[in-house]
Amino acid sequence: MIFSTRASVLALSSAAFFGVAAIGSAEASQWFLSQAPAVTVMPPAIDEFSQVQVAATAGRYRDGSFTGSAFDAYFGMVQVRANVQNGRLVSVDVLEYPSHQRTSRSINRQALPLLQSEVISAQGTRVNIISGATLTSKAYLRSLKVALSRANV
Repeated sequence: MIFSTRASVLALSSAAFFGVAAIGSAEASQWFLSQAPAVTVMPPAIDEFSQVQVAATAGRYRDGSFTGSAFDAYFGMVQVRANVQNGRLVSVDVLEYPSHQRTSRSINRQALPLLQSEVISAQGTRVNIISGATLTSKAYLRSLKVALSRANV
């Protein structure tokens, strides 16, 4: 069914494209619109399985604050605390990070907010590391993984 509809639309589009050259753009447009199948957008059906999925996603974690272990990022330790509300990760507090050198402070001032944004969007640790802050990113994600494992339902 989907293939035949796509094939029909492709055929009609091709016909309209080549028809423009033969009969003019206004006539080709009218012909194309008269031949195109009606398209309606339907909201997704809600069945029992969908409701279970929504419920499982909504309550992925226990509410509260969960602290991860500290991990070495070569220039210092990284430790985070995951904050969960309504079963969702809402923020990550960085408790410890490399900050004793100017370069470390500069890198982490940029990397840590990006990491937080990404893990909140992903609702977990399956995100890309920040280029230029590889060691900090890996330690951050390891600490967060421990924190979220403590928050698992």
